[in-house]
Amino acid sequence: MTKLLNYSRREFTRVASSLLSLSLLPSIASKAEISPGLLAKPIPKSNEYLPVIGMGTWITFNVGNSQQLRAQRTQVLDTFFSMGGKIVDSSPMCGSAEEVVGNCLLKTGSEKLFSATKTWTSSTQEGIKQFKDSQDLWGVERFELLQIHNLVNWRGHLKMLRNLKDQNKIKYIGITTSHGRRHSEVEHILKNEDIDFLQLTYNIVDREAEAKLLPLALEKGVAVIANRPFQGGGLPKLTRNMTLPDVAKELGCYSWPQLLLNYSVSHPAITCAIPATSKVSHMQENMHTLTGQLASAEQRDEILMTYLRQS
Repeated sequence: MTKLLNYSRREFTRVASSLLSLSLLPSIASKAEISPGLLAKPIPKSNEYLPVIGMGTWITFNVGNSQQLRAQRTQVLDTFFSMGGKIVDSSPMCGSAEEVVGNCLLKTGSEKLFSATKTWTSSTQEGIKQFKDSQDLWGVERFELLQIHNLVNWRGHLKMLRNLKDQNKIKYIGITTSHGRRHSEVEHILKNEDIDFLQLTYNIVDREAEAKLLPLALEKGVAVIANRPFQGGGLPKLTRNMTLPDVAKELGCYSWPQLLLNYSVSHPAITCAIPATSKVSHMQENMHTLTGQLASAEQRDEILMTYLRQS
């Protein structure tokens, strides 16, 4: 059977079992304000827990000034929070998404929010202005996570992010990439810089990160956010008529989107995934993944082999 990871099966089981057992400890989970029984993993640098399903805003929250669309996105965000969600990820690159998120938070409240945004400019000075704009747009004084989007001017921005962290304006520092780009540069940063989070593309098709970046992040104690867990919406369409493997029921997954999310977040190095959606029903389906259990190495093999046979 195809080997999925650069871990021995014994090592995969050891790490995954350790993370899963910790995520289900009531006392630890309550400290992180995680609803009991929901799947969560620790941020390695702090041991703060995050539910393994978060929310992205690329395209889906870029709805401009339409009050109808903003109201619909408020329902999506409210559903996310009510079902145990915490981390919401956005970026200045996402058009009006940050402003729309801020507008939604006025209605939903931000008590459960783990706020994550990005710096996206080649100018370090402009990066400072972007951060202040993000504070205003979201309506928050302090971000939990600020990331350098697609490594743009990462050397200059790292200094800025560290200053913001020293000032207690952000809690965690991160970098991002997507679509399998710039992995060698990400590897260099992981080896030589002190960062808290890495965001990259990881799903059942895009598994390049398994070769070097995910093992290295695990070794360095860097939390990993999986973006594009559905390949921008393509995977749910592709799997729509596929038969679910028997393992799906064992994991508490009743659809391919749930199984695809489970596949992403069950990798020992992945802290959470951030699917984006504009529909309440899809958010409910995504968040149901939190109520199941993480796939083992053998179960991940079965999921992948089933997908490959039918695709």
